[in-house]
Amino acid sequence: MDHKTIMCDVLVVGAGGAGCRAAIEAANHNLDVIKLSKELLGKAHTAMAEGGYNVSLGNVDPDDNPETHFKDTIVGGNYLNNQKLAQVLVERAPQHIFDLEDMGAVFDRTPEGKIAQRTFGKQSWRRTAYASDRTGSEIMVTLTEAVRKTSIRVFDEVFATKLLVTDGKISGVCAVDLKYGDYLVFRAKAVVMATGGAGRIFEVTSNAQLDVGDGYGMAYEAGCEMIDMEMIQFHPTGMVKPESARGRLVTEAVRGEGGILLNSEGERFMHRYYPEVMELAGRD
Repeated sequence: MDHKTIMCDVLVVGAGGAGCRAAIEAANHNLDVIKLSKELLGKAHTAMAEGGYNVSLGNVDPDDNPETHFKDTIVGGNYLNNQKLAQVLVERAPQHIFDLEDMGAVFDRTPEGKIAQRTFGKQSWRRTAYASDRTGSEIMVTLTEAVRKTSIRVFDEVFATKLLVTDGKISGVCAVDLKYGDYLVFRAKAVVMATGGAGRIFEVTSNAQLDVGDGYGMAYEAGCEMIDMEMIQFHPTGMVKPESARGRLVTEAVRGEGGILLNSEGERFMHRYYPEVMELAGRD
């Protein structure tokens, strides 16, 4: 089959927050970076996140710190977490939110001008930074603009179909240009897979239409070891009616600000499961 071969140092597959941030970091190290995705840049599922970003800044509750954030994360994950990765997450979260601000992200502020923080499930302190009810959108707009300011080559609406393996190592991907039907081969010294999840395998989901797990399939077919595939998180609140809104996310901020859950009998029921925290129980 006729195809065009495109070379680079780092190939990032995916259009969301993780993919954009990885591409920016690689470009900052003077590497030749290509970012390709089956959707338009910035239109990935990250933009649909509403509630906020957990980070132990202590702006509202001064006693908050990364150690407490780590404990909440491990307990909230029923001790199934990879604790080394959780430690990295909580320790680096403050710097990364400042990085987003440096790139232009605007988060809600306290009266003193600091990043505002509010209550979310399974958090000991008010820890969630936010940009109104469009936190994910704010992050994606910021990262998208940052990508455009770099030398990153962006291939939108290009569907990666297969990971290439050379001498036991991933060396690129095969892809199809959805606009023109061209067959493309991308060769790279390193490939970053940031293709999102597979929430759309379920009938009712708040995931974006394109979250169908194709990245998982590519990795599996290339011989990658797959772990924790059962770990799919279900957001506890979403729309049921009208049908046009079925599955649409109801942000956790609704419960963080005092919203309650009632069953079909009008009964508040969370006391039977988590009497101490009620609606602020963790998602899992």
